[in-house]
Amino acid sequence: MPNLKDATRAADTAWQDDVRAGVRHVRDLASLPLSPAEREAAHAAAALHKVRAPKAYLDLIDWNDPADPIRAQVIPSPGELDEAEGELGDPIADHEFSPVPRLTHRHADRVLLFPTYQCAIYCRFCFRKESLTSIGRGYTREALEPALAYISDHPEIREVILTGGDPLSLPDKALAEIRTRIEDIAHVRLLRLHTRVPVALPSRITPGLVAALQGRLMVTVVTHFNHAREITDATEVACRALRQAGFVMLNQSVLLKGVNDTVEALEELCRELMYRLGIKPYYLHHGDLARGMAHRRTTIAQGQALVEALRARLSGICNPVYVLDLPDGGGKVPLGPCHVEEQDGQRWRIRGLDGAVRTYREIVGE
Repeated sequence: MPNLKDATRAADTAWQDDVRAGVRHVRDLASLPLSPAEREAAHAAAALHKVRAPKAYLDLIDWNDPADPIRAQVIPSPGELDEAEGELGDPIADHEFSPVPRLTHRHADRVLLFPTYQCAIYCRFCFRKESLTSIGRGYTREALEPALAYISDHPEIREVILTGGDPLSLPDKALAEIRTRIEDIAHVRLLRLHTRVPVALPSRITPGLVAALQGRLMVTVVTHFNHAREITDATEVACRALRQAGFVMLNQSVLLKGVNDTVEALEELCRELMYRLGIKPYYLHHGDLARGMAHRRTTIAQGQALVEALRARLSGICNPVYVLDLPDGGGKVPLGPCHVEEQDGQRWRIRGLDGAVRTYREIVGE
């Protein structure tokens, strides 16, 4: 019979080897097939914000294509050094709504909990990149005590969202400890994890990790696929393991110029998420006002046109909601196109998915 400890050790070795073989520091950029000019520009941008990518993710890049959509997400570029007026260091006001360290309480029934400020991969467009660069602290039990006490003292909190940093970059033991502490708080019903690990480091989704998250709480894993090329045999295996554990699987993407800002790219991504990985496309985020990211943001009108075209091409279950996370803590608001052309009392003029405008009359009882 196979030895469970040996199998667990082998699984842990695989993902750790993947991390070590990737880019973990600015000096590791020297190992990548970049031109001297590209390397110089990448060094300048990486000095401002951390650079990290596991080998599995780097292997997806077509190095012969300067506009490769995978490359655009993780390799530092000179565009990041150009800060536009109005861009923000904390685009959605995490810090303003932080009553205790490592916790944000913006909405009544749920909180963000930051067990770590470290990631398996540092995305160049990340709206928290300044916090990740400046804070850089990992997990300790002591650091989370004020946040856990706050959750315990607020019975209106039903949902705890582990974010950061990437919670699945933590060791299994730490994840199990956090899950146990949260499920000991009786009024908490759901544990949600926001993670890029199944995308960038699928070998990290091991039986030990899955077991660490299983307990009393309903668990939702929100992945972050931005392009269909990120969906591989390895990510399929990782996501199947999470689904088979009973976890609800959702995905949130960011609309990024030069990465997924065509209807064809988004259509393929959304279809493959649902049909191949069993993950519901949840949100399509308009690019936040993170500093140095103007070169990756589309206009809102472009995003609305894209999601309107998607609506006509995809089934409802494959369509994400296009949202803007408002600065100053205003929350995520839908930006999808409005199909109402006119209203006069109970008479409505509504544009269908085929572009034709039809009349609809409300019929409502007394």
